[in-house]
Amino acid sequence: MDRIRSVEAAAARDHRVALLDQVPEFDEVSEQVEGQLERKQLRRCLRSLSEIQRQSVTLAYYQGLTYKEVAEALSTPLGTIKTRLRDGLIRLRDCLGVTA
Repeated sequence: MDRIRSVEAAAARDHRVALLDQVPEFDEVSEQVEGQLERKQLRRCLRSLSEIQRQSVTLAYYQGLTYKEVAEALSTPLGTIKTRLRDGLIRLRDCLGVTA
């Protein structure tokens, strides 16, 4: 009986040591929290844009429209849309603290 208990204890100990040696590829919880914080910051930064910039950015980057399609959807000249998007993206970059 003692020998069986000894073998089982050794196997359990080896199993615990093997688990300690395994390093997870990433911490799933911290990844989720970080993603939530980034989304919250992005929403805050989007609210800082003017309404026309926010509309243009939303249509182009969240709905996948081309610049031409955004111009048609907003009944605005293409050049104006390009300017709104450029200015909006610059403001987003600055708000998010992204370095070029």
